Amino acid sequence: MHTVMRQKIVCQQLLMEDNTVFSVQWTVIPQEFACQLAPYFLLQRYLAHIRRVTLSLIRPVQRADGVEFRLLWSNLSLLSFSTPDLGKADGIMALRICGGMLVQPTECHRGELSFGTEHLPEGTRVTVRLADYCPLLLGSSPPSKARKWLYRLTQAYLHRFVTVGFLGKVFRELAGKPVSIELVKAHEREGEEL
Repeated sequence: MHTVMRQKIVCQQLLMEDNTVFSVQWTVIPQEFACQLAPYFLLQRYLAHIRRVTLSLIRPVQRADGVEFRLLWSNLSLLSFSTPDLGKADGIMALRICGGMLVQPTECHRGELSFGTEHLPEGTRVTVRLADYCPLLLGSSPPSKARKWLYRLTQAYLHRFVTVGFLGKVFRELAGKPVSIELVKAHEREGEEL
């Protein structure tokens, strides 16, 4: 019988002063399990996880010019991203948002989704970060309270659920043991909690 390992996943989701969304989730994986970790590995696992956890309602498609999150089996793009960029910094792969139905039409080329690995004395920190995202649901700035609540209860909740599940799954796969997740609030930036 396997011992259940406890794993902390740190989360923060904010609405920033400029009415963009910032969301970060990270965990530290002990070095003994972290040998395979690299941003490209994380991206591939994340795309497969999205397809699985949404029962293919959201279907990630990799194309020569980037990645799209499509609705069901249609060509309808919910979110479109540029090709992954490794040039930003060591251990970080960024995908720039470049369109999709869930993005404000005037802000299609703003924001990014990134996957990072950072070696620390206690292990490898694995980070999924969404920054400068302008969701269509929040509408024009400043968003109304109703729009904020709608975003919190739909996209913000789904993003956190998927990402926390993804980080837990990566840890479970690498460790080969059952994992119990403990969520911890992060305090990386200041803004309105989502």
